Amino acid sequence: MIEASSYIDSFTTEGLPPRDQWPTILRDIPAVRYPNRLNASVELLEKSNELVGRDKTAVIADDGTWTYGELIDDVARTAHVLKAAGLQSGNRVLLRAPNNGWLVVAWLAVLRAGGVVVTTIPMIRAGEIEQLVRVCEPNLAIVDHRYLEDWQAAGTRSIPTIIVGGNGPQTLENLATTKSTEFKPYDSLASDTCMLAFTSGTTGKPKATMHSHSDVLAIADTFSAEVVKPNSADIFSGSPPAAFTFGLGGLVIFPLRVGATTVLLETGSPSNLLAAIEKHRITCIFTAPTAYRAMLNLIDTFDISSLRRCISAGETLPESVWHKWFDATGVKLIDGIGATEMLHIFISASDSDIRPGFTGKTVPGYEATVLNEDLEVLPAGMQGRLAVRGPTGCRYFNDERQNIYVQNGWNLTGDIYEMTEDGYFRYLARADDMIVSSGYNIAAPEVENSLLSHPCVAEVAVVGEPDIDRGVVVKAFIVLQSSFITSDPDGEQKLRVELQDHVKKNIAPYKYPRVIEFVSELPKSPTGKLQRHRLRKTTTK
Repeated sequence: MIEASSYIDSFTTEGLPPRDQWPTILRDIPAVRYPNRLNASVELLEKSNELVGRDKTAVIADDGTWTYGELIDDVARTAHVLKAAGLQSGNRVLLRAPNNGWLVVAWLAVLRAGGVVVTTIPMIRAGEIEQLVRVCEPNLAIVDHRYLEDWQAAGTRSIPTIIVGGNGPQTLENLATTKSTEFKPYDSLASDTCMLAFTSGTTGKPKATMHSHSDVLAIADTFSAEVVKPNSADIFSGSPPAAFTFGLGGLVIFPLRVGATTVLLETGSPSNLLAAIEKHRITCIFTAPTAYRAMLNLIDTFDISSLRRCISAGETLPESVWHKWFDATGVKLIDGIGATEMLHIFISASDSDIRPGFTGKTVPGYEATVLNEDLEVLPAGMQGRLAVRGPTGCRYFNDERQNIYVQNGWNLTGDIYEMTEDGYFRYLARADDMIVSSGYNIAAPEVENSLLSHPCVAEVAVVGEPDIDRGVVVKAFIVLQSSFITSDPDGEQKLRVELQDHVKKNIAPYKYPRVIEFVSELPKSPTGKLQRHRLRKTTTK
């Protein structure tokens, strides 16, 4: 059954999974009960402008600074450019640019004009772009001039492309200056798909997740409102790209929803982020655990006293990193688990609700539980499959894997968790990160956390390695702190034994890594997620 839509172009509507394969969608709290007609661009701009006025700074970026009034004007002008290029409602517009002001303008303009936005990660190359294009079939593209080479190499010359930046007369900036600041926003349904977000770090055929105008607002009105608790005086920043939904929420949707300011960094390295915090007096940052760990080594050289909110997601947050960050800054890291399929974070906690070592509790508006393989609810303390439902949910675009992610109305994230009697969730592993050795279940992140508590370990990834006697043994790939690196084989072996003994003292001895390999770096996705599947391949050769 095809859901009703207001769009002329029915491409995304026809790509929705059958209604009986959708997760249960909850509207249990007033904050997510939206009117039938809704355009997220209007909600994020005009409504915020009513709160803070046209002169309040909205965006600070490498390509300029925008007040809320200037942002509304440029979004309207850009919407005119899109319509002049032939955009019809429901058409897909692909964006390819780093985190900067014109990316935000373009993203909002696509929604305002009734399009469906597809934001891509700048680091992907021609072959990956070609895969995404085959899935979403964009009608139009907006591409930063510095990222044209891979775009054109992907066989996309037939797709009308508007260039951002450079010296040409037909750049988006030049085209926009000739347009009116008056633009009537498209009268979209709240349920109209307004964005396709590709899952991060996947292998094989990419999966596009579908999100509506109401979804965009729901993540701001649940996780952001209830856990981050921002206000218009806050200044946001972080490292994840806006093509990564963690970054889109934290750096665009959340600050705009409350009339705050966002500082966008084209290069969000730990040192650049720390420098930006000091320069702009940033109060809220969004980044991954690996970045927090890296910043700890540089933190003494920057003034970051303005910080009041530090949000971590994208991978498991080691408890040791939480404590080190708190000791260094006095700020409690807000951990969270989200998913591209759900758009953003659905389990988290802040302030006095934070319990180190636990991801948190269900965000208001969501429900979560732990299920066994038969989809039966497990009692507290039992490990099983994390299941969640709420105002957002998984809708893959034209993908047979919908029935794997959604079962009995629940979104099954692929994570192994346990829940306490009082509703706190503790992460154990990804379902495919659970190592079964000699009949024992060993969660890779638990071993990693133990190893990270040793002073010589900078980064670590744990996987299972096939073994004749035990079936599988625990193998750790370790990046050493620079002061512990040695070329002496005997010294390396002594360090291996020391690390193994360290783990045996901290957690059950059977969980210790029987194999340790020292490496210079760990494989990661463009969004910074550890890619254990690449390490597993090396253990099966």
